[in-house]
Amino acid sequence: MKAASQPSVLVTGGAGYIGAHTAKALHERGFLPVVFDDLSSGSREAVRWGPLIQGDLRDRAALSEAVATHQPVAVIHFAGLIEVGRSTVSPDLFWEVNVAGTVNLLTVMREQGVERLVFSSSAAVYGQGGRGPLETIAETADKAPASPYGDTKLAAEWMIAAQCRAHGLTAVALRYFNAAGADPSGLIGEAHEPETHLIPLAIAAALGDGKPLTVFGHDFDTPDGACLRDYVHVTDLAAAHLAALTVDLPAGAFEAVNVGSGRGHSVLQVVEAVGRAVGVPVPHAIGPRRAGDPPSLVADPRRARELLGWAAQHSALDEIVADALRWEREPAYGAGHRDPANRRRSPTPV
Repeated sequence: MKAASQPSVLVTGGAGYIGAHTAKALHERGFLPVVFDDLSSGSREAVRWGPLIQGDLRDRAALSEAVATHQPVAVIHFAGLIEVGRSTVSPDLFWEVNVAGTVNLLTVMREQGVERLVFSSSAAVYGQGGRGPLETIAETADKAPASPYGDTKLAAEWMIAAQCRAHGLTAVALRYFNAAGADPSGLIGEAHEPETHLIPLAIAAALGDGKPLTVFGHDFDTPDGACLRDYVHVTDLAAAHLAALTVDLPAGAFEAVNVGSGRGHSVLQVVEAVGRAVGVPVPHAIGPRRAGDPPSLVADPRRARELLGWAAQHSALDEIVADALRWEREPAYGAGHRDPANRRRSPTPV
């Protein structure tokens, strides 16, 4: 039984990458993170700081039982499908999980009197709409999602905002840019299967554990022709959730806030940073552009500073890469952990 002085927070999707880092941050702040996760993409081994309830967001009865049992003071909602490419093939599934699943959560929260929500949204809500190639993105920018994934995130935001107006829920939607890195402790990190994120793929290529990296496009309107992205350390993201959870807002308020460093790094700059960290060049080739890739996605983070008092502290590119490399060499769980020989050798200089 939890101590009375340790309020619980329900963390849907808390066995996933950002969810696990946020659960750790909650624990360190004196909260009990209660993880609700179906483990379809999360890792049981990542749940280290509170109980795990294995359940599906679409199962309203399971959600209701979890809330009734643990009586959380708030919910941090990560659970959902995130693969952009998959969303174009199975849009119905993304709407079922990301939107209908969020309806279930909001209904249970209303029925049981949970009045605070932090929602895991995405810069995908902006798409490519209405800005110059190197313009940073403020929360007021046009919303023009370029995928069903982005559509579902924006729809969930609209639904949460409506719930705030109708029923007095207080909510903050955090629009992430590119999450990266790993907790410096080595206890948790990125363990997607299959992996689609640039930094772990570049590290795997440099270590000889994966295929040579493909850089998608070298003819964008950017300084070196490659896409620019805003990489934010996952521990900074976790801190943003704590700030959104505890910020003083009136009942019924809904706020959408960018979470990024405000600095853009090109894919080729990331490749160079990984090569510096590993000590060998990253094997890579230039491929064609991917459909829907905007030249630049870089946050204007001023709203996060003004409203939440949050700014990235650990999102220098070399720090992100160093922490990601430490994890990739000694993963505590995931595919590399199951076959340690894969990722613990030193690369041969080329």
